[in-house]
Amino acid sequence: MKNIAVIGAGTMGNGIAHTFAQFDYKVHLIDVSDAALKKGLATITKNLDRMVAKEKITEVEKTATLMNITSFTEISEGVKNVDLVIEAATENAVLKSKIFKELDEVCDAETILATNTSSISITQIAAVTKRPEKVIGMHFMNPVPIMKLVEIIRGYNTTDEVMQFTVELSKKIGKTPVEVNDYPGFVANRILMPMINESIETLYNSVAGVAEIDTVMKLGMAHPMGPLQLADFIGLDVCLSILNVMYDGFKNPKYAPCPLLVNMVMAGKLGVKSGEGFYDYTDSRKAEKVAQMFNS
Repeated sequence: MKNIAVIGAGTMGNGIAHTFAQFDYKVHLIDVSDAALKKGLATITKNLDRMVAKEKITEVEKTATLMNITSFTEISEGVKNVDLVIEAATENAVLKSKIFKELDEVCDAETILATNTSSISITQIAAVTKRPEKVIGMHFMNPVPIMKLVEIIRGYNTTDEVMQFTVELSKKIGKTPVEVNDYPGFVANRILMPMINESIETLYNSVAGVAEIDTVMKLGMAHPMGPLQLADFIGLDVCLSILNVMYDGFKNPKYAPCPLLVNMVMAGKLGVKSGEGFYDYTDSRKAEKVAQMFNS
């Protein structure tokens, strides 16, 4: 297998495309928005430039990586002659189901369909296709080129062959795959999101301020980034979506999103991507500082 398609040119999609291309896979990066594709490719170039500056790769390797990526605005064109499609669209079950239904119709019968969902049931997504045995979860961590972990999630019908293939493929691109079962939030977000939510509750209840909460977790628990700053980096809308998936899936009030998080998302305070969340990123230098901290 050397031909991969990635659906979505956002943060996760361009990171996945970057990683596969760097390991000499031919990548078709697909997004309905030409502007999103240009922005995604610009991000990949910028990240590669950073790697060159740190002497992690050479200029030749950077050029080769970019040459391995071709962009498309039509799914039917972008998935031709690929062995694996990785969907990395917005964390929305309705949208993902729509994409997978289309992928099932236009992809070759042997093509494996993977989703980068961080919380939604693989079995639910697979159910809209006629190939549920070939649907699997590949939950990459952000930033994809740097973070080693990939959660590999087996749906109810996913075959052993597809599972093993996905595990081995993850190793070939320098990742450490961890097999988990198909429950809302899987492992990473089932543990992380309640911690972030509780941090927001702590702020909401005026126990401490934003900087104080993050400082306690950084200095006391050796976290590289405080939970509120991490929530800003992930996107508060994404955090809310994941918590809602877990709340709906488990019907357990401990996963209910904090009212402060709900209100901030409704107000458009989404974190780094909107310029303001728990911290102010209207100064581009502040946003760049956060990115450098997370990428270091």
